[in-house]
Amino acid sequence: QLQLVESGGGLVEPGGSLRLSCVVSGFSLDDYPIGWFRQAPGKEREGVSCISSDGSAAYYSDSVRGRFTVSRDDAKTTIYLQMNSLKAEDSAVYYCAADSGSSGLRSICNTQAGWYDLWGQGTQVTVSL
Repeated sequence: QLQLVESGGGLVEPGGSLRLSCVVSGFSLDDYPIGWFRQAPGKEREGVSCISSDGSAAYYSDSVRGRFTVSRDDAKTTIYLQMNSLKAEDSAVYYCAADSGSSGLRSICNTQAGWYDLWGQGTQVTVSL
């Protein structure tokens, strides 16, 4: 069974940091690009970052570039999203997802949600005093 499970969310003050984890099972990170998305109440789902299946390429949205960093572990089972200098507007449910349709495209990724077909359950991030 192909599965993604996020963790690491929580409550943090503005300016603080969190590291989200996305553990995958049933496939390897070498197989598919992985994206990070977020959705705040009343807003559309937003792609914030992605990493290619060979780990060579990463992309960040303008709203998080310079503050967020995506990485993966050598065991190729976990993707991380390091979030620094958090702002209130970063508050949302964060999801990781896999793009199984791009298995042959090893050095690219994108943050269009419609490309991704395997989703985790999400983890809540709240940035507030």
